Amino acid sequence: MIFISHVSAEEQPCSSQALQTLYDPKIWVTNQSGMDLSEAALGNLRFTVATVWVKSKRRQAAAAFPQKLVDGRQTVHTKGGKYNAHAPTGLAFSRETFAKLTPGPFLQAHLQQPEPIRPNGRSLHAFRTPTIHTGSLSHSNGSAVVRLGDTAVVCGVRAEILLAADIPHPPSEDTSEDDLVERLGLLVPNVELSTGCSPDHLPGNPPSTSAQALSYRVLSLMHTSNLIRPGDLSIQYMEPASDDDLPDEGPKTVTKAFWTLYIDVLCIALDGNPFDAAWAAVISALKSTRLPRAWWDPDREMVLCSPLANETHGLRLDDIPVASTFDVFSTGSALKQRSEAESWVLADPDGFEEGVCTETATVVVRSEDGDAGGITRLEKSGGGAIGKAAMGRCVHMAQQRWREWQGVLHGG
Repeated sequence: MIFISHVSAEEQPCSSQALQTLYDPKIWVTNQSGMDLSEAALGNLRFTVATVWVKSKRRQAAAAFPQKLVDGRQTVHTKGGKYNAHAPTGLAFSRETFAKLTPGPFLQAHLQQPEPIRPNGRSLHAFRTPTIHTGSLSHSNGSAVVRLGDTAVVCGVRAEILLAADIPHPPSEDTSEDDLVERLGLLVPNVELSTGCSPDHLPGNPPSTSAQALSYRVLSLMHTSNLIRPGDLSIQYMEPASDDDLPDEGPKTVTKAFWTLYIDVLCIALDGNPFDAAWAAVISALKSTRLPRAWWDPDREMVLCSPLANETHGLRLDDIPVASTFDVFSTGSALKQRSEAESWVLADPDGFEEGVCTETATVVVRSEDGDAGGITRLEKSGGGAIGKAAMGRCVHMAQQRWREWQGVLHGG
């Protein structure tokens, strides 16, 4: 509602009939002390601020009148005076305003075209091109910066030593090596979103639910995919044979300590799909991680590390899983049957699309016989629009995405 105060009905420079005659939208002037604009006019037209002169009381007020698609200058003569206005040619809101006011219909208008195109200019199944830069943090054992469009994530790996004697409940000899890393908690990821990366994540706030969920998903995927070999994190010592040992027994190898990797992931810019970017940053940082040569000193009863850079070793990450996230936009609602609703699968959603879509699927693919094929994890949350056929297409797109990531990871 746009309002002109202290103007009586007799002093209004433009009558209701004059406005309705000159302008098509439904507009009326109240008989009280102002002018109202209907929702239809507000939703379909732009407005310009015109100056209204009231002769009797010499008052000046700002009024918003609808624009009409005309050229030049319009003059309306009424009993109360005259009104002059310049009218631009545009009759619609800008796309930014439309997207903020009605994000759902805005996205739907793009997807219902004969050739669907997303508001960001990508096709339905197009991913953003990833970029990776490793070794940016000199004070860490490994680091990487990953960028997906306007989403940027930095990851740093810090290695610390955990003595076997300090473990409260050491694993038994029957413990499988695949479970050893998870059992001892040798991988500690932490995803931080409260960096000012977006208006929803201001700096100084405690970890949000989204950040904690991302940390758990990263940790769970690292364990289920057996990403790190326990042998790369073990610091072993070969005990010399003693007099009490049997003659046929040789030196005994004992694990004296383990490397614990603290993986800190900071999102410095967020425009959707933080999990794919965070996971790629973790993988890239672990690939660039270098651990110093460490050994057990029996005289000092402590672990010593070599300061020489040429005596470091990396982690063996031969089979790297790649995550691909998809959002589903549906026109379904509680009042519409599912058979009447339309749905679209959007690959690598941005921030705007995530705010509109309520259904998400993540497919994690790893290599099988040197090519993409094995599905490590399949996650889905919200909604019920995506079926078996659509999920199969998501898996196929995730396999293609795996091939793209392999070139970037090995080239980065």
